[in-house]
Amino acid sequence: MTIVAILGLGEAGAIYARGFRDAGFAVAGYDPFATVGEPGIRQEAELTAALSGAELVVSLVGARAAAAVANEAFAGMAAGAVYADLNTGSPALKEQLESEASASGVLFADVAVLAPVPRSGVRTPLMASGLGAARFDELVKAADTPVQVVDGKAGEAAGRKLLRSVFMKGLAAVVIESVGAAELAGAETWLREQIVAELSGDAEALIQRLIDGSTTHAARRAHEVADAKEYLEDLGQPTWMSTATIQWFDQLLATADAAHTSEGARA
Repeated sequence: MTIVAILGLGEAGAIYARGFRDAGFAVAGYDPFATVGEPGIRQEAELTAALSGAELVVSLVGARAAAAVANEAFAGMAAGAVYADLNTGSPALKEQLESEASASGVLFADVAVLAPVPRSGVRTPLMASGLGAARFDELVKAADTPVQVVDGKAGEAAGRKLLRSVFMKGLAAVVIESVGAAELAGAETWLREQIVAELSGDAEALIQRLIDGSTTHAARRAHEVADAKEYLEDLGQPTWMSTATIQWFDQLLATADAAHTSEGARA
């Protein structure tokens, strides 16, 4: 029976602990601040006890504690065991942790969580890179955990997740700003329908249309968003995303002007 140690038993850690237990793993847990208290999850008061015999160690301790916990864990892990860091962190940090893990004979997997864990539990889609990525994928297959292994060193998966975060978190902020303004204007239902209609069509075409249209019509769109920003201010809605949008259009316009100037000089 594969022994997995879960470091961090908050919401996501507890969900993974239960999922691996239900999939037939022997599960140990460590978290000085949270208690699961369920059959089949052996929670230890000491980190070294939780690591004992573990072929796989899954870290879900949060970004701030990730490096300190990892370095403490490496010293107590068996050679050849896999340390899977599921915490959000920079590519540089993940690369550094892989180097430190290798010095201790531990296989390090940089694992990016690509969807909310409460939605799919242990079957949440993951992406993994680093020296321990393939072995991590092999170990969690028994729990039907979907893992996309990407080539390259630790940090590749983290980088891709952060790229996705720019879109997902930025999209969330745009929706909050626009729907909030629509609610103040008494047009929330209408705007929600507009958003649904845009997102329900050909997604690939929409992406390219947004890029091409913004580049081609940067000046006109900057003026339009400036008007929208003024309207939101009149409604009493914060305009942080609108302000950033204007900055982007100004940059696109400056880039286009520089390119035209360069072409004129060559001619």
